[in-house]
Amino acid sequence: MVAPDPEHHHPQHEEPRTTAAVTGRIPLAVVVVDGAGEISHWSAGARRLFGIERDEAVGRRAAEVMPISAVMSVDGDPEGEAGQGANDTGPLDPEEHVEFIFGTDTVEFSQPLAGRFWTQDPVFAETRDVLWWAYPLNGPGAARVLVLAADGATAQPGEPTAEDRVSPDFAPHGRLEEADELAGRLPEIMPSMSPQEAGHIAHQVLEQGYPVLEFSRHARVPVTADWGVPRRVVRREGLERAVREARAAHDERRAAAAEAELASDLEYAAVRERLEFLNEVSGRIGSSLDLARTIQEVSQAVVPRFTDVAGTYLREQVVAGEGFPEGPPDTSTMWHRVAVEHNDEPGRWDDVVPVGESMPFPANTPFFQCMITGEPVLVPRITEQMGDMIASQFEKRDIRPLINHRSMLVVPLKARQVVLGFLILLRHRERAEFNDMDRVTGAELAARAGLVLDNARMYTYQENVADTLQDSMLPRIEPRMAGCDTATRYLPGTRLGRVGGDWFDTIRLPGCRTALVVGDVMGHGLNSAAMMGQLRTAVQTMAALDTDPAQLLRSLDDLAQRLGDHYLATCLYAVYDPVRSELRIANAGHIPPVLVRAADGSSELLDLPTGAPIGVGQIAFTTVTVSVGPGDRLVMCTDGLVEVRGQDIGAGLAALCESAAHPAASMDAACDTIIRALAAATAPDDRKDDVALLMARLNGIAEDDVATWRLGLNRAEVPRARAAVQERMAAWRLPEPVRATAELLVSELVTNAVRHGESGPVELRLVRADALLCEVSDEGHELPVLLDCDPLDDAGRGLNVVSRLARAWGTTRTVRGKTVWFELDLRTAARRPRYR
Repeated sequence: MVAPDPEHHHPQHEEPRTTAAVTGRIPLAVVVVDGAGEISHWSAGARRLFGIERDEAVGRRAAEVMPISAVMSVDGDPEGEAGQGANDTGPLDPEEHVEFIFGTDTVEFSQPLAGRFWTQDPVFAETRDVLWWAYPLNGPGAARVLVLAADGATAQPGEPTAEDRVSPDFAPHGRLEEADELAGRLPEIMPSMSPQEAGHIAHQVLEQGYPVLEFSRHARVPVTADWGVPRRVVRREGLERAVREARAAHDERRAAAAEAELASDLEYAAVRERLEFLNEVSGRIGSSLDLARTIQEVSQAVVPRFTDVAGTYLREQVVAGEGFPEGPPDTSTMWHRVAVEHNDEPGRWDDVVPVGESMPFPANTPFFQCMITGEPVLVPRITEQMGDMIASQFEKRDIRPLINHRSMLVVPLKARQVVLGFLILLRHRERAEFNDMDRVTGAELAARAGLVLDNARMYTYQENVADTLQDSMLPRIEPRMAGCDTATRYLPGTRLGRVGGDWFDTIRLPGCRTALVVGDVMGHGLNSAAMMGQLRTAVQTMAALDTDPAQLLRSLDDLAQRLGDHYLATCLYAVYDPVRSELRIANAGHIPPVLVRAADGSSELLDLPTGAPIGVGQIAFTTVTVSVGPGDRLVMCTDGLVEVRGQDIGAGLAALCESAAHPAASMDAACDTIIRALAAATAPDDRKDDVALLMARLNGIAEDDVATWRLGLNRAEVPRARAAVQERMAAWRLPEPVRATAELLVSELVTNAVRHGESGPVELRLVRADALLCEVSDEGHELPVLLDCDPLDDAGRGLNVVSRLARAWGTTRTVRGKTVWFELDLRTAARRPRYR
């Protein structure tokens, strides 16, 4: 090689130039250079231009093969006017300019460059003028560079003069005539690359500037690749010429031989064309696991190249996303028409053969034959008799004008030897009939489409199972509880599976209290969901026993260790008492909750002992009591909501505090506000973890809705209790049936407390909330038991009466002894007591 004489151009020019309509077809060399300055792609055109084989070129330093250089500013932008080389302006100012040498680390460039250099002809050892275009790929820097190169002698016929010579340049794609055609043919420049890679590079070339040839700065010609005439085309033309010459010479033997060879060549071309078609179809279908989109891709892939009409039918189980169809189809099998693609007049098929219709097919139709045998069925032409038979399946619709005298091919969509559906392919009567080769092509097409559809079906089925499992494990939260309102949100993970281990729960407790729970099992998938179900059930069971929050977490920790070594979860458990206006909370390694004060609208993260996750063991948990006011809101969530990619979790917690304090018209609106505010920071489209959010507005219960009496261990206190309760319920204006039932049940519980109490007073409390709550507490430690007693028994009937008349009842151990309670529904009339 000789020393380069660089010349560079760039897409920005002061004055627009006219563009020529004629395309400059020239042989092109295509080279891709990686970030290390080494060649990673070397086309056949590069081999012919530079005389270096691909195996020798790949991995070699690009600067050794292509001495490309240009003048650059220090910020990586090209400098100078067109035609100005690195050595044309005298010494360079190192603070403003630098000479760019391709394939070295001298400087990076962010815009495309073009120029020329001279090298040795690999065959004739003559000096060769090489034009080049260089494109930075995947953003600024030298991470990857595409180089197009061409012999300057092929770009312009004749011997160029100093005043009139061709130069490489760029032009905005949209300003070129026939821009769409040029854009469509641009991927052909990368002939040995994959279609995806070639299309990706072509897109970047169009954005940076289309390569053009500039003639004397007056006209531009867009560049397209000239790969020469394919050898098979030359061979076919030679055979056709040999046949004509043999016929003219009346040499039948030589003509027959040439015709036989030509027929073989045409058959080879037909086979090649079908293989290319199948390869193209395979690349177009299966881009998604969405069943509906896959069906649409299959239909669109065959129209109009292979057929004019394509109708897709699937079995009921496949459409419903259920399990694999069992047993072979029969005349009662329902087939759903899921897609109809055609190139007829718009709307011609829509009314007669609508998508979504279901129908069976009788045994004498080609469709039934296809579904039973699992083999393609070819009908060269649909006769009027067959058209009448097929049309009989469509009540009140005459489809005979659409199908008669057309060629039809029915191909099965199979997977694992089971027919999932079939394709009905129709060609216009003016088009060539389907033949045996088309039947083979259709069968191969259907086999590939069947596998793609089965993958989509299995994905849909598994997704439905996951959704059903997750939905069954999430609780049905009542929006209004005694003294508090609740709202929840659950968002499944978008990357690591839809089934996760996050959960929330609200549990009614005695004394109008409510347990609020949020937990997060570590991991994803069915195992985490199963563990979540076990822990959630355990929490509900222990909460019903009125277990202290810290003791509940301790028992949950013991259970997790018994279940297995890998059972780890975080949990936040709170009990809200609306009468005392307090929260009692314990934490097991979970993120702290946010408390929004209604008085001033401020929000804060509650300072709780963090504790250790459930399953670690040998860690103490602590119950913390927090005083709250009416209208305060408690926000509990899992870490999937506040984790911010690349940031500390504290940033997400701060965003949670800020968004939770925003006023909202309702609890649901407040939850949506938090989700929207946190979504921007946590990128929900790429969220790995699922999210559970539980919000409770702590309304409390007013003092006027609570009444308490202290009674002695004396049977004379029973009528006093009845009278006091009756008086308070009258003041509350409760319905008469409720008052009568409550008076009877209070009498039963107070009588039992006076009779079985060990020492100390009996406390009676009446609370009016969403229901009427009555509690009777004494210092006896033996819990009463519901007995199956006879009508004539002297004892044991009191709790039977309570069980029959109350909406709910129960017993709870306390520090002093025990509490027996019942609830009556205020919204409906209570049942009259019945005696046997």
